[in-house]
Amino acid sequence: MSKKTQPSTLFRPLLAAALAVSASVGAVLPAQADYLWLQTENGQTRAQVGELHKTPGQLSELSEPRQVVAEGKTVPASADPYILAKEEGAPADQRFAATRAGSDGVLTYYQARFGRQETKAVNDLELVPTTPQGNTYQLMFKGRPVAASQVNVDTSEGWRRVLAPAKDGTVSFTPSFPGLYVMEVTARVNNGSVKLGDKQYDEVRHTATLSFEVPQ
Repeated sequence: MSKKTQPSTLFRPLLAAALAVSASVGAVLPAQADYLWLQTENGQTRAQVGELHKTPGQLSELSEPRQVVAEGKTVPASADPYILAKEEGAPADQRFAATRAGSDGVLTYYQARFGRQETKAVNDLELVPTTPQGNTYQLMFKGRPVAASQVNVDTSEGWRRVLAPAKDGTVSFTPSFPGLYVMEVTARVNNGSVKLGDKQYDEVRHTATLSFEVPQ
């Protein structure tokens, strides 16, 4: 049995507030206390939240966890929403999304991608390699390139780095050792105030990660 991902009900107010132009994304923020990323365990791709070099956070604090696939594609149903299924057809990078409505008035949309084979974005905010398996990346928001003021890199070996963009807005780095790499960027949406139920969220953020493994 297979399924198609459906648009998030929490996402609709934000789509109305954030127009599909690069000006809709405010300044890229420093690293948050946590982010959502994907990694492989025992042959499966799993979502984790927190920080790579710390004990994983509580996935139960997230709402609307869902695997994201390109238009027209399907994935088999999964009993565990945080374990991703393989897309039907040719192998592809995998994507996942979830939402956190914080008690501090911040609404965060987490968007994660595992793999760097594809050169086209599917998530709303996504770091995309400019060539398959390449080491240069373009930040895309709703299908359009935007400049990232910084991109944070964490690794399973504890190595960390902050990347600054080139003049064309891309960021580049060459992995120097085997392990899991997680690239993270967080952006605030301009005029992104959203009301969910009886609670108003005056700050709306997108946090995107691109993770990949460099083999031994």
